[in-house]
Amino acid sequence: MNIFPAIDIVKGCAVRLFKGDYDKMTVYSENPVSVALDFVACGAEFIHLVDLEGAKSGDTPNIDTIKKIRSSCSLFMEIGGGIRSMETVKTYLDAGVNRVILGTAAVENEDFLKEALSVYGEKIAVGVDIKDGFVAIKGWTEKSEYSGMDFCKKMQDLGVKTIICTDISKDGAMKGTNRQLYKQLQDELDINIIASGGVSSIEDVKALASMNLYGAIIGKAYYTGAIDLREALEVSK
Repeated sequence: MNIFPAIDIVKGCAVRLFKGDYDKMTVYSENPVSVALDFVACGAEFIHLVDLEGAKSGDTPNIDTIKKIRSSCSLFMEIGGGIRSMETVKTYLDAGVNRVILGTAAVENEDFLKEALSVYGEKIAVGVDIKDGFVAIKGWTEKSEYSGMDFCKKMQDLGVKTIICTDISKDGAMKGTNRQLYKQLQDELDINIIASGGVSSIEDVKALASMNLYGAIIGKAYYTGAIDLREALEVSK
């Protein structure tokens, strides 16, 4: 299983939210490049980035920070946060990002998703953020009509190869991840699944790895020291 240490970005800083609440934000570093370099030093090969401002605005307010991270390391880089146009997709891919994650747009604009998949293929992933069983959109501020599983199956049918699934109730809460959800997804889907939200202990990492998931995102647990990234990388093999 691949480990994706995460950097959530607001105003050029590495931050974390509690359960997706922008009013409950902690700034962990004013230098995301140094955080990315620590990921490299620990042996990471992947990095998960989210432009939290972009998630609200739909543009790329932190593109300069993304470019600095890209120029500083060779990690496989994926990014999400308000990507709702082909222009934004191209902006990120031209900046050296390896994979772009569509969230709200994949729910609300199927034609855009199909076009992005047609042009960029596996460089397009979909973020499935689940709140009370339903897919949440617009920076987790609204719930859509889709149940989490139904939407994941629809994405698979459309040709999406990778989904990043977040249980919002677990995100940043440091109370464990939703193992039952990821086991169900892994059992019922034939798609790359990246678990996100609440991965807060080495036991979580071991449990997810035992399911043969494609990947898991480690966010707050890295910043608080609850998970040693080097150990997580080792036990996930």
